[in-house]
Amino acid sequence: MKKSVHIALTMLAALGVGACGGGNSPAGTGSSSSTIKAAWIYVGPTADHGWTQAHDEGRKYVEQQLGSAVQTTFKENVPEGPQVAQVVEDLIRDGNKIIFGTSFGFQDAMYTEAQKHPDIKFEQATGTKTASNMGEYFGAAEDADYLTGMALGAASKKGKIGFVAPFPIPEVIREINAISLGAQVTHPGATVQVVWTNTWFDPTKEKQAAESLLGRGVDAIGQGQDSPATGDAAKAKGIPWSGYDSDQSSYAPDVWLTGTVYHWGPYYTRQVKAVKDGTWKSDNYYGSIGDAMIGLAPFGKSVPASVQTQITNKMDALKNGSFYEFTGPLKDQSGAVHVPAGKKLTVDELYAMDWFVQGVIGSPKGG
Repeated sequence: MKKSVHIALTMLAALGVGACGGGNSPAGTGSSSSTIKAAWIYVGPTADHGWTQAHDEGRKYVEQQLGSAVQTTFKENVPEGPQVAQVVEDLIRDGNKIIFGTSFGFQDAMYTEAQKHPDIKFEQATGTKTASNMGEYFGAAEDADYLTGMALGAASKKGKIGFVAPFPIPEVIREINAISLGAQVTHPGATVQVVWTNTWFDPTKEKQAAESLLGRGVDAIGQGQDSPATGDAAKAKGIPWSGYDSDQSSYAPDVWLTGTVYHWGPYYTRQVKAVKDGTWKSDNYYGSIGDAMIGLAPFGKSVPASVQTQITNKMDALKNGSFYEFTGPLKDQSGAVHVPAGKKLTVDELYAMDWFVQGVIGSPKGG
């Protein structure tokens, strides 16, 4: 995940690209032979109440599970792009043996650094590039997105749903598509109008985008952003809202519906332990609701019991494989059949998704 922001390398220290220590060993001390050092690179602040916070909770989970066997650190607010390389070099000099890059725009720099440091293990979230010492990982968020869409559709009286979207990349496009398909189950004919912010974390822009959608008459709103700012706008108008990345219900409990959440901790623990044990292997891991990497946040009090049951039943079908949201026939925005009847989109096709399903208002190319 996450966008390129061009900030000069010389500004990183001044901007406070946070080199933050964690774990059970004192920051600045060398790891003992029985301790592995692991690092995380974040695109936003750990208190964003969304994407970065979820990853940092995963890092803390590693500490809880591995105790004195691990020493963790993280760097937050790291701009995407080539600047990441210097951050990686610093982390390697500090003795870290596995480095997790948690934003799509980190991928190229992570891959380049992996070629330069074959003895270090690299893990990149949401990308596609792998190497003998670099793995990829993400989760089938579209499963929970579909369920979230069901909640949005049920909450909308007019069938006019808004969505505050970050960047026009496949992971966001399939999120919007899944939400739209889910909404059309509980509210046939529902539309999802998209506004692009071209940022992952900018509460001001996010709130402004949400307000623009509310001004156009949407009566339920979702988001793919890292902060709960969309919820602030929804709360002011009393409009039902779904969140993303983390449980954001406390920010607007009266209008909260539910949202897609990530549980990174178990995966991070396995990968760190594998490096320590010498069993780590490069992979492209795609978690799911079935393995609990992906989940659904608690329902808000405004979601009727009947709708909760409907969504829970669909979740069970996703878990046991009797239902898959991206099974044809699926029509695109023009009304043409894009996925024929009976065909199931593969993970590779999801990773290349660049089209919107019927009912989405907006361009998959951004704008």
